[in-house]
Amino acid sequence: MKDFNNKTAFITGGSQGIGLGTAKLLAQKGATVAIFARRKPVLDEALKKIEAGRTRPDQKFAAYSLDVSNEKEVNDMLGKAVSDLGVPDILINCAGRARPDYFGNIPYTQFDETIKIDLYGTWNTCSFLLPLMKKRGGYIVNTSSIVGFIGIFGYTDYAAAKFGVLGFSEALRSELKQYNIGVSVLCPPDTDTPGFVEENKTKPPETKAVSAAANILKPEAVAAALLKGVAKGDFIIIPSTDGKFTWIMKRWFPWLVDMVTDSQVRHTQKKMASAK
Repeated sequence: MKDFNNKTAFITGGSQGIGLGTAKLLAQKGATVAIFARRKPVLDEALKKIEAGRTRPDQKFAAYSLDVSNEKEVNDMLGKAVSDLGVPDILINCAGRARPDYFGNIPYTQFDETIKIDLYGTWNTCSFLLPLMKKRGGYIVNTSSIVGFIGIFGYTDYAAAKFGVLGFSEALRSELKQYNIGVSVLCPPDTDTPGFVEENKTKPPETKAVSAAANILKPEAVAAALLKGVAKGDFIIIPSTDGKFTWIMKRWFPWLVDMVTDSQVRHTQKKMASAK
C-alpha cells in the first residue's frame, strides 16, 4: 500500500501516542480515519486534532469508544464503524498497555488484563474485520514492541503478550497472502507517550538501567516509520537505529545481548545492595 489517499483506516488505541500520531499523518495524506479507544473525552479531543489535517472536504473522521479486550464490544463497534465508513483498507492495532514490575509483584489480574488488551485485543479486531477485508484486500499492522523479540527485565506479562503478537502476525501473514492482504508488525522502542509516563511509575531500577542508553522517540517519528514500512511492505517495522541494531544482534548474537543486559542488571543490583 504505497498511497494512502482515499483509503479508509481503522486505528485502535488512536486517541493518544503512536495511534494518534498515525491517525493525524494518515489524515494529512488524504485518508478517511476512524479511531477507537476506551475514554470518550480523550477520543473527542483526539478527533479534533485529526480533523485539523483534512486535505479534502469529502474526508470522513470518526471516533468510537471501545475496549478491545471485550469481544462483543469489538464486534458491535467495528460493525458500526463499517456501517458508517465502509470496510477499512488498513487496520492498525495500537491499543496496548504496560505496567513493568518484578514478576513476584505482578498479580494474576494484571497478567490477565495485559494479555487480553495487548494480545486478545489484536486477535479480536482481526477476527471481526478479516472476513470483510478478504473480499477486497488491504493491510494490517499489529503493534508489538522491542520487548516483543527481546525479553527485558521487569516486563514478564508484557513480553508474553508482545511475543504473542509477533508470532500471531507471522502466521497470519502467511495465511493472508492469497487474499492480497499484507501484514506488518510495528516494534517501537521507548516512545514519548502517556503510556510511557505510566510505565516509568512502576519500573524496577534494573529495567531503567537496561533501557537507559536507548533514545526515546516521538510518536510522530514512529508513525512516519510505520507508514513508510507499510509502503515498502516490510514485515518487521522497527523505527529506530538502536532498535534495528538490537534486532540484528538478538537474531545473530543472542548470547552477546544476554551478556550485556545481564551485566547491566547485576551492576544495578550491586549498587542497590550497597546503598542499603
